[in-house]
Amino acid sequence: MKILLLGGTADARHLSDALHKAGLAVIYSLAGLVRVPKVDCQLVVGGFTQFGGLAQYLKDNNIGAILDVTHPYAQTMSSKAVMAAKEVGIPCWRFHRPAWQQEAGDLWQDYQDDGDLLAKLNGFRVPLLSAGQMSETLLEGILQLPSIERVVWRTAVAPKFALADKIHWIKAIGPFTLDDERQLLVDHGIDVIVSKNSGGMATYSKLVAARELSVPVLLHARPLLPAAEREFHDTEDCLQACIAAWGKNSIHSKNQPKDSQQ
Repeated sequence: MKILLLGGTADARHLSDALHKAGLAVIYSLAGLVRVPKVDCQLVVGGFTQFGGLAQYLKDNNIGAILDVTHPYAQTMSSKAVMAAKEVGIPCWRFHRPAWQQEAGDLWQDYQDDGDLLAKLNGFRVPLLSAGQMSETLLEGILQLPSIERVVWRTAVAPKFALADKIHWIKAIGPFTLDDERQLLVDHGIDVIVSKNSGGMATYSKLVAARELSVPVLLHARPLLPAAEREFHDTEDCLQACIAAWGKNSIHSKNQPKDSQQ
């Protein structure tokens, strides 16, 4: 049985390699906007529009299950995965790393959308925008806030539009060290951080630095997603469940006709 693993994260690379080594037929899919990893299994880059949509790809390639290991904020892809799996009649499981939890000394506030972010940013002078890509409209709105003096914007992919003089753009891909994050906040005089609650350790050091320096953090609340058939927050639990359900020695595999296991 073929498993379509929707990736683009470090967890996805780990799970795809582990499942491949366990003898499962894995196809690893990612957008490829930042970088394309080296994986041992089959790789699909650039989304499914090129194949007529996700559901069509599932049918044409005899996919038996979807494992969604996308970024927790990849709302569109996660939603499409659930819908396409239901259309084709196969299971869709999901792994998303746990959200960060506030600790003593953290000055966190959640924000729900762009309007909420603008309201909460009013009063700050120099924000570090570390929540990935943002629209030109949102950036213009931030610059129009009377308290904003300048903006530091850090992303892994270059902006697709010209930036105003008051925006200092930094291209960077985690993981980031605590020393570097602390120095970044100090050097730029950052008085607030804007981030997604991505979870994991790759970018957590900015929150530790913010805690040490008493810098407030505005965290974009995680999106609501349609429920997958099974959901995991531990990679080892997810790996073992996949092997048990879809591995060569699983009951599921033994009950499948031979041509469905190719």
